[in-house]
Amino acid sequence: MTTSGVANFDLQFDDLIAEAYERCGIEVRAGYDMKTALRSLNIIFAEWANRGLNLWTIEQRQQVLTAGVYEYNLPSDTINALSAVIRTNAGLSTQQDITIDRISRAEWLHIPNKNTQSRPAQYYVQRSVPTTVYLYPSPDDTQTWTFVYYAIRRIENANNYTETADIVFRFLPALVAALAFHLSVKKAPDRMIALKQLYEEEFARAAAEDRDTASVFLTPTYTAS
Repeated sequence: MTTSGVANFDLQFDDLIAEAYERCGIEVRAGYDMKTALRSLNIIFAEWANRGLNLWTIEQRQQVLTAGVYEYNLPSDTINALSAVIRTNAGLSTQQDITIDRISRAEWLHIPNKNTQSRPAQYYVQRSVPTTVYLYPSPDDTQTWTFVYYAIRRIENANNYTETADIVFRFLPALVAALAFHLSVKKAPDRMIALKQLYEEEFARAAAEDRDTASVFLTPTYTAS
């Protein structure tokens, strides 16, 4: 049996849009058909940010801290900051990452003196625009502290028809199905229910696979009464 020997299939936005329209029973004819589809793609990417973690959008980032400064604006594409550590001696053989705990807005508010300086041990994430992180205690000047965190970033925009989507290949079926459904709302309402069901099925399959597969061990404890 002869195979292609390559495994790099992807769809540019123009082909992806054509496939979605075909599922609606529509042939793309006008420039506006492409424009409205591109707009729908960007709305879908925003919707996916609300559906849960998309693992390919999680990146490790870092922020070098300044003594006495406890408030830091994260990059504009940051949706949220997950687990974090405080790093000392970055890049050296003595580098050390120290766990830092995430606290709630109320816990941050009730800290009496936010200007206390030491090694930061807690952080609060304000999911505003831009996303802002607050550290407590405020970093001191005993050494260089670095806030290292896993960020959930936004999916990159769909701007040009010759681009490909900022997704992993496993989500291509879900993205085509999502676009077909969104287009059916505007152009093929008779197919909307069926395309919605297909979209949810495709997304559920992709999301079920988009997970951390590290082993989890549960150890029971026993306490004598």
